[in-house]
Amino acid sequence: MTDPDQHSRRHPYLHLRGGGVSLLLRLEAAGSAGLPAVLHWGADLGDLDDELLAGAGGAFDPPVPNSTLSAPVRPTLLPGRAGGWRGRPGLTGARPDGTDWSPSFTVGAVRRTGDGVVLEASDDVARLGLRSELSLDDTGLLRVRHAVRNAGDAPYGVAQLLCLLPVPPPATEVLDLTGRWCRERHPQRRPLTLGTYQRETRHGRTGHDAPFAIVAGTPGFGWRSGEVWATHLGWSGDVVALAEREAHAPGMLGAGELLEPGEILLSPGEEYETPWLYAAYSGAGLDGVSRAFHRWLRQRPDHPGRPGNGRPGRPRPVVLNTWEAVYFDHDLGRLTELAEVAAEVGVERFVLDDGWFRHRRDDTAGLGDWWVDPAVWPDGLTPLIDRVRRLGMEFGLWVEPEMVNPDSDLFRAHPDWILASGGRTPLPWRGQQVLDLVRPEVFDYLLERLDALLTENAIGYLKWDHNRDLVEPGHLGRAAVHAQTTALYRLLDELRARHPDVEIESCSSGGGRVDLGILERTDRVWASDTNDALERQTIQRWTQLLLPPELVGSHVGPPTAHTTGRTHSLAFRLGTALFGHFGIEWDIGSASPAERRDVAAAVAFYRRHRDLLHGGEVVRADHHDPAAALHGVVSADRREAIFAYVQLASSATEAPGAAGLPGLDPDLAYAVTPVRLGGSAATADVHDGRVRAPGWLADPATATAVPGAMLERVGLPMPVLHPEDLLLLHLTARA
Repeated sequence: MTDPDQHSRRHPYLHLRGGGVSLLLRLEAAGSAGLPAVLHWGADLGDLDDELLAGAGGAFDPPVPNSTLSAPVRPTLLPGRAGGWRGRPGLTGARPDGTDWSPSFTVGAVRRTGDGVVLEASDDVARLGLRSELSLDDTGLLRVRHAVRNAGDAPYGVAQLLCLLPVPPPATEVLDLTGRWCRERHPQRRPLTLGTYQRETRHGRTGHDAPFAIVAGTPGFGWRSGEVWATHLGWSGDVVALAEREAHAPGMLGAGELLEPGEILLSPGEEYETPWLYAAYSGAGLDGVSRAFHRWLRQRPDHPGRPGNGRPGRPRPVVLNTWEAVYFDHDLGRLTELAEVAAEVGVERFVLDDGWFRHRRDDTAGLGDWWVDPAVWPDGLTPLIDRVRRLGMEFGLWVEPEMVNPDSDLFRAHPDWILASGGRTPLPWRGQQVLDLVRPEVFDYLLERLDALLTENAIGYLKWDHNRDLVEPGHLGRAAVHAQTTALYRLLDELRARHPDVEIESCSSGGGRVDLGILERTDRVWASDTNDALERQTIQRWTQLLLPPELVGSHVGPPTAHTTGRTHSLAFRLGTALFGHFGIEWDIGSASPAERRDVAAAVAFYRRHRDLLHGGEVVRADHHDPAAALHGVVSADRREAIFAYVQLASSATEAPGAAGLPGLDPDLAYAVTPVRLGGSAATADVHDGRVRAPGWLADPATATAVPGAMLERVGLPMPVLHPEDLLLLHLTARA
């Protein structure tokens, strides 16, 4: 892009391009109140040089209907009433005396910054300054954030500051996600009609029911079809997200912090900056949105994925977490035996979960007392850590630093350290309260304790949990979700600076804190507390709408799920966990020798193919049968792929029909190999001798050179599977 400081003097257009996406802005458009109007966010417009842009003039000004303003109204980067905008304003706020001018900003400077621009604007009447930052790189992911500055001599209270982007008239459907504990990130759809569809989260954390993404698209858009526009707010506190369409304007998508009255009160000269809004456009369905987010996350310098791609520069290790194996029953002998079995099956990281610290024999006591419990560990954690490391595994530890139990030494010494409003104790939740991280003494205590644990013990990984909502989040009489969240970010940042080789997982009663704000400071998320493989199929599919598989913890649980009581075959559990950051959360010491062999084979398969699983493109088919699903990962050169055909429930038809394998090279021929994990259904006699498998599965020698075009467009006939079973396929291109 030409330097906007130069070309904007000749014409008012600014054009950002990257990854097949364009963002076209127009400065000083009629009715825009001085801020840039957003003319286009969507498909690439090509190389619009200065001469072409200069010739466009006002050709794209909308008409002026009856009974409206005398000038055209377009959505700007921060729409507001002063510019004639009748939808949700981008900025609302007031002075303590009630003065509430609708801001009318005028751009003072526009400067290029790498892949984006920064605009500085001001409003002399409202006495406010504005900074807007935008970036669009070669992944196609657009990022937007604003900062408002109090340029007056009296305080200014920010009620709301949103990042908003327009979507065109063909986007008439909206999709977002919702859920609950152990059922996070399930989709819901509705028409995008006139009016506002708004989601608000008030958890003090992201929330199990968080919208995660607001997606608008053309009617019937799917994983591989339709135009879609998606937004996500990278913030770990309360959020407002919306989709809006008004009679006078195109649709709008956006989000911002959900602020309580008085929460952001700016003194003269102070500013408030929004979290980043991440936005992706795709002309080929939701998989295109995933492609942009996954590529952007994988390009970050601190991405923990493939070897040599940031800290710590190695593949995602196979994890064994002890929670569903031993719960609070911590015994050195038993845990040592578990570690030995873990090493035998190929585990690379052994994580000791809840129960290792003072007074922690159940979940009602001990939180806050972050010292190793001498009653359980008389010699400290060193004997277990040393054994784990001698077995060739890294040692990890569970913590929940933001919480405190009333039955703890910390609470008895400092009952005033909890996050609370009005001098009363908030309602209990899981027998715990929230520590006020905004207090310097609380922040310093937690930093010292965590730093000491990591300094005194050879710990390479922290499972950082957060098991309750913030019900009355107050600090010194003011709402404090924003301050609590930024204090958490500072705590994580400081801990990582002191221990750069320690990885951190974001767990929050499972998937209650999954967002790109927390992932700036952590190395993966725990998608859900449920290891039920059927529930995990949906949870992982939609978590990976934005997050690549290597950032999503996915474990093989015991035969009967702890959270649902549902029993699944080992094949189904292994095949489900494979498509994520693979791990085990099961007392495999109690498994049979055959089960251990199957687990070891699955671990070996994962380790052998994790560069593909964690570096390839995630693809999902728009499958014709709602009782089944097909998803996979395809290498960048499209010469290798792994797919899973999943029978979720019983189908209405007798035979499942053909399933197209998306993302392959139509000009290559592939060998299709069924993969057997844990006695999976990849056999000629799928259930019994009376059921006949399709020809390619009954005799794999017939599927050694199948054209990619046929695999995707004709599809492979799938076998008859029982509900809650799956078939894994490994595809390799013929040399």
